[in-house]
Amino acid sequence: MTTSTPSQIPAQTPAHEWTPERIAALIALWNEGLTTSQMGLRLGITKNAVVGKVHRLGLPKRQSPIRKVAAREEKPMGEVIKLDKLTADMCCWPDGEPGTDEFRFCGKQAVADKPYCADHCRRAYVRVTKDGRKVAVA
Repeated sequence: MTTSTPSQIPAQTPAHEWTPERIAALIALWNEGLTTSQMGLRLGITKNAVVGKVHRLGLPKRQSPIRKVAAREEKPMGEVIKLDKLTADMCCWPDGEPGTDEFRFCGKQAVADKPYCADHCRRAYVRVTKDGRKVAVA
């Protein structure tokens, strides 16, 4: 029985190599706007391999498809409710970034004995059941 030393172990060839052709294909797929998962499937590699190579190549960053922000509807200026105009029977659900001129409150009719309108009560008052499901309370 012979023991092998690290110098005797043959070097393993990676399952894929980043040849100039594969890099060109990656760049083309990136420019088409495909997700990293889709690129990985087409190239026969993992999504993480795609992400790593894109980073090392310094390709321009793109918006994450997970965090796409829906276009926010602009409320007409007549509907803007600032703190000084908020009354006890109005929904006090905040909207926007505090401290900015765009910050406002919902202002719709509040549900009796609640600080929010029916829509915002459904978002604010949620009970989690024993099996982990979320159930609207109000």
